[in-house]
Amino acid sequence: MDFSVLRLHKSVLPMNASGSRLRVKELLFLLGALVVAPIVRGQQAGEAPPADKETMQLLLKRITQLEAQAKRVDELEARVKELEAAKSPITPAEKIVAPVQPTVASENESDAAGERAMSERMDVSKTLLRIRGFGDTTLHGDTQKGDNTAFTLGQLDLFVTSDVSEKFKFLSEIVFEGGPDNIYGITRGENNTFSVDVERYLIQYSYNDYFNIEAGRWHTAIGYYNTAYHHSTWFQTTTDRPFLFDFEDRGGILPIHTVGVSASGLIPSGGLGLHYVAEVGNGRASRSPLSEEPVQNVVDDQNHKAFNLALFARPEAIRGLQVGFSAYRDMLAPVNSPKIGETILAAHAVFIRPQFEWLNEALVVRHSVVGTSQVFNTPGFYSQVSKQFGSYRPYFRYQYVNASNTEPIFPDVHLRHGPSVGLRYDASESVALKLQYDYTALRGQAAISALALQVGFTF
Repeated sequence: MDFSVLRLHKSVLPMNASGSRLRVKELLFLLGALVVAPIVRGQQAGEAPPADKETMQLLLKRITQLEAQAKRVDELEARVKELEAAKSPITPAEKIVAPVQPTVASENESDAAGERAMSERMDVSKTLLRIRGFGDTTLHGDTQKGDNTAFTLGQLDLFVTSDVSEKFKFLSEIVFEGGPDNIYGITRGENNTFSVDVERYLIQYSYNDYFNIEAGRWHTAIGYYNTAYHHSTWFQTTTDRPFLFDFEDRGGILPIHTVGVSASGLIPSGGLGLHYVAEVGNGRASRSPLSEEPVQNVVDDQNHKAFNLALFARPEAIRGLQVGFSAYRDMLAPVNSPKIGETILAAHAVFIRPQFEWLNEALVVRHSVVGTSQVFNTPGFYSQVSKQFGSYRPYFRYQYVNASNTEPIFPDVHLRHGPSVGLRYDASESVALKLQYDYTALRGQAAISALALQVGFTF
């Protein structure tokens, strides 16, 4: 008998008395009985065995192999049952007999289903919150009477973004800042306390390259510097911003931030690379000692809104060149004073390459007192140039601003101008050391010399 050709398959198993197929182990038992029984009977009758010892060993080895195959079949059947149970945890019979009533368990199941649905929606939108950090520490001193040399912690800036969907994006800039606020020359707060400001906070919708809209709080598109460099000193070459573009809470004369709605995009112009920015918002609070917050984040002090329109070109023929113009219009209402119309006209021409930068901006702030013929013009400009040599970048800047002593909105600015020279050293891709000397000439006051050593970093 050749047992090597024996094959077992589930589909050809014989039926037992109950009508179900015989298991493989049962068939093996019957097979062994059929083979061994004649041998036993022959031995009992004194007959020669039909198979020698070697044949019996082959038979037992084959039976062992078949038992292993039977065990594997059982394991596969059990696995199939587990998968079917996981796919349909409730059988049709259970669905029919299950009571349908508002029990606590059903409410919990409903909540869980809602959470699963919410999780699925979040997965579909693929939102991902990204946080980038920036900071700096500065050792500075100057010759102004009453000032002390000190180490100063700069702004701890958390730049937070998220792709809400394919078209919508979220952006914010959360700043932790130490020291008192210096609002228009008026110091408020304690020297060594920290405060938190949300400097930028907006939702952006991108329809295409020609139309993008955003709502919230952003940096006003006046000139170039204000939208190119935000609250991190690590991005900019120098230790500080040009005085014209200094922040409102540090005595700057421009409405650096706006709360409202802004639209921007490309203008079809071929190789000229024209862009536009159109903004409408609350404007800034009138420059007054009673203005605790220059940026009107929640409530506007009047129904009149501020408008700004900016146009700039990035010609393809001159890589790195940008020239532009902006016009800003607002109405200010100082306390116990007539309303004042504010117009800001700004122009810029910048040329930036990886190893070279040349920034030039000029503007005029025009204040006209409503109901009178009084007009106050405050001109200002700065020019900054730098060249990188390996990890070192020496730079030079000259800035100028000239406000009338009787200027109704910022009478403390007066005339100030002078050069700044410095050196930036990039110690690594994330750390920069800067050394800067400033000389500022003032109207009716002694000139001020200042020296600052700063380390700026990103993480």
